[in-house]
Amino acid sequence: MIFAAPLVAALVAFALTLVLLKSKTAKRIQDIPNERSLHSEPVPRIGGVALMAGVLSGWAILVEFLTWWVALPLMSLFLVSLADDMRGLSVRLRLLVHLGAALLLVSASGLMAQSFTLGVAVLLLVVWMTNLYNFMDGSDGLAGGMTFFGFAMYGVAALLGNDHALAMLNFSVGASAIAFLYFNFHPAKIFMGDAGAIPLGFLSAAMGLWGWQRGLWPAWFPFLVFSPFVVDASVTLFKRALRGERLWQAHREHYYQRLVQMGVGHRNTALIEYGLMFTVGMSALWALQHPAAVLYVLSAWGGIFVFAMLWLDRRWKARQLVGRT
Repeated sequence: MIFAAPLVAALVAFALTLVLLKSKTAKRIQDIPNERSLHSEPVPRIGGVALMAGVLSGWAILVEFLTWWVALPLMSLFLVSLADDMRGLSVRLRLLVHLGAALLLVSASGLMAQSFTLGVAVLLLVVWMTNLYNFMDGSDGLAGGMTFFGFAMYGVAALLGNDHALAMLNFSVGASAIAFLYFNFHPAKIFMGDAGAIPLGFLSAAMGLWGWQRGLWPAWFPFLVFSPFVVDASVTLFKRALRGERLWQAHREHYYQRLVQMGVGHRNTALIEYGLMFTVGMSALWALQHPAAVLYVLSAWGGIFVFAMLWLDRRWKARQLVGRT
């Protein structure tokens, strides 16, 4: 029965997205283009409702295997983020909720009791991942694709560790995302909004922590699986901080955004990122089976990311110079 969970998740997400697209709510809750946007026309941003409904429907079959310290903060983040999509909430309030969800996760999981220093470090990482996902949800199909590939890799790793329940929990998230991607791939008919991106960011960290605590993978595994998002968002934030810019202000400086602006386009950018996500994920799974090669794999990807970012920085500067002449 538990193996039906991903299918249920996908069907619910697909059907509810169809319903939402034809509803009046789709016209009321829209993403209006701003200085950060890469789209030019308003697009409904309620896809996160369908995506999360799919996840929770699949998880309903697996409820006996679910832990409350993942489900409760997840639901809190979803509801607050949905309110933000509908009416807009202050940055301070949202961050307080994100911090509270992370604190509940880290404390209830027992990590804080084991090591206060480690617990605080993981808490900050969870808050960062929660927001990082939202930062990277700015191009058609990108965040949905990361969700599919990232949680699929978690699921496969759990299967390799003979934890079928945790595998199905992760596959349900990935299945819901692939159903949503049918409508979100370029040209996107719907966006996931904060109600999708924020809970998914939290889940990427929470499931990574859960699998690590269950001995299914080392701490480096979640980082490597989601490294296309982690590296882009973290380096961009660091560069903006060095320039003294407001870190929460809307912008279009992420590497994926620059790819779109350089003429690669939404579709090709998504396909490039999908290839990167798949390759990174497969190398992470391979490294799980070959522990002696972990350092080489991490070093190789570090070099690839540095080279790619330097190359894109150079191309971007050249484009800017041409635009000024």
